[in-house]
Amino acid sequence: MIEELVTAGVALASVGTVYAMAAARVVKQYERGVVLRLGKLRSGVRGPGFTMIVPFVDRLQKVNMQIVTMPVPAQEGITRDNVTVRVDAVVYFKVVSAADAIIRVEDYRFAVSQMAQTSLRSIIGKSELDDLLADREKLNQGLELMIDSPAVEWGVSIDRVEIKDVSLPETMKRSMARQAEADRERRARVINADAELQASKKLAEAAGVMSEQPAALQLRLLQTVVAVAAEKNSTLVLPFPVELLRFLERAQQPAQQAPPAPQVQQQPSDGTAPTQPSLPEAQQRPIQPQELSTQAQQLLAQWQQSMQEQLPPVETPLDPDSGGSKSGQD
Repeated sequence: MIEELVTAGVALASVGTVYAMAAARVVKQYERGVVLRLGKLRSGVRGPGFTMIVPFVDRLQKVNMQIVTMPVPAQEGITRDNVTVRVDAVVYFKVVSAADAIIRVEDYRFAVSQMAQTSLRSIIGKSELDDLLADREKLNQGLELMIDSPAVEWGVSIDRVEIKDVSLPETMKRSMARQAEADRERRARVINADAELQASKKLAEAAGVMSEQPAALQLRLLQTVVAVAAEKNSTLVLPFPVELLRFLERAQQPAQQAPPAPQVQQQPSDGTAPTQPSLPEAQQRPIQPQELSTQAQQLLAQWQQSMQEQLPPVETPLDPDSGGSKSGQD
């Protein structure tokens, strides 16, 4: 009798152990458990930790409550300005109602993925190329609203949607590169023209100041010569100052003028002695240094000699009548 009781107790313990093992479940911290008893949803959602269900009667489904990162495959479409592009995106979402995610939709991950692809195609068709390239924040918000509207009924909340990349055809890339290059060249030309305008105004002001003092031109010339000669890698040709030539010309003019012939006075009829002819006033008074400078004549003679040495000799053209005219004069 005692042995039968012991055997029965061992059997009951074994059955209890097997039942407990079959009924025991562990729900992780980031999960929630949804219990279906004979296919009917239980009201309570099992929280994280150890929980028990009825074996062969209850069915526990665990739902991940973490934020899920789902890449959206690249979608090819035509923008509103008739440009073919390929756009891919990424969706961040999480489950906020475990019961709705299990009951209302068959596979919430697949449903969110298909909705994201459809919404991305719709956004491509409604947007222009410039918006896809420069105004992505606005498109991300619109795409998030389009996906989040049906996902709320599934117990899913869309956290964020981002457009990752926009692929353009090679011809469009080259066209955009040429457009950007032309725009940069236009701005460079405008800046250069503005700089030339400002420089011309400053040069006009400088010319007005230099016109009051002719010596300033010579000083500016000497400054240019000094700046060029500092490199010591080129031959410098110094122009002859025109002012010096004019000075020498003015100094030579009084010397080249011939003195007028002296006037001979006739002998008076009364028998008096004739008076001496009077010389011109220019010969009666000494020549002043200001009128004729000996140094200026020497400089002019040296300059004329150097110019004759540098210039080639000029041949006198032959005149066939020159001999005859001379003979006729003889």
